[in-house]
Amino acid sequence: MENWISEFMNEFGYIGVLLLIMFENIFPPIPSEVILTFGGFMTTYSEMTKVGVLIAATIGSVAGAIILYSIGLLLGVSRLEKLVDRWGKYLRFTRQDLYRAEAWFTKYGPWTVFFCRLIPLIRSLISIPAGMSGMNFPLFIILTTLGSLIWNGLLVWGGAAVGGNWEEIVSYMDTFSSIVYLLIGIIGIIGVIWYIKLRRKRA
Repeated sequence: MENWISEFMNEFGYIGVLLLIMFENIFPPIPSEVILTFGGFMTTYSEMTKVGVLIAATIGSVAGAIILYSIGLLLGVSRLEKLVDRWGKYLRFTRQDLYRAEAWFTKYGPWTVFFCRLIPLIRSLISIPAGMSGMNFPLFIILTTLGSLIWNGLLVWGGAAVGGNWEEIVSYMDTFSSIVYLLIGIIGIIGVIWYIKLRRKRA
């Protein structure tokens, strides 16, 4: 995939960066680390600039986030209520649990959106619950843009700094991502155990 990405970016420049990052936000398995660090490397031998790559990447990030936000908005809590009514009994999940989760995101959502833009995988998916909760759209755009600028900027400047060794950054980011995925898995398991125990106590 790395070869295809580099060829696409060499062919289409800034537009290639924008499109790839937009699709990366919608389909997280596409590695943003490769796109951004190679984009930084391209600034060392082409007419592309670091600022230009950063702007293109950030526009792509926000565009992808808007698409996922819209999907979340279409899903909405009302549709989730129907799913919970039908399948929640098998998972011991009630409407009250759904409302509590919505209330939590309404209270802490803005900070969650910002910080999650700096975490692999979650950085894209966080846009869906933001849409489902009906988070203020201008605020969502601002925080998504700020978080994306930080993430994109670090990788673009890093790729430009190491030049032809840009793949080393990708390797480091792969390790970082693996650690993050492991932590997410552990937290998820702990959350499930805690939830089951809480439900048993209430029962």
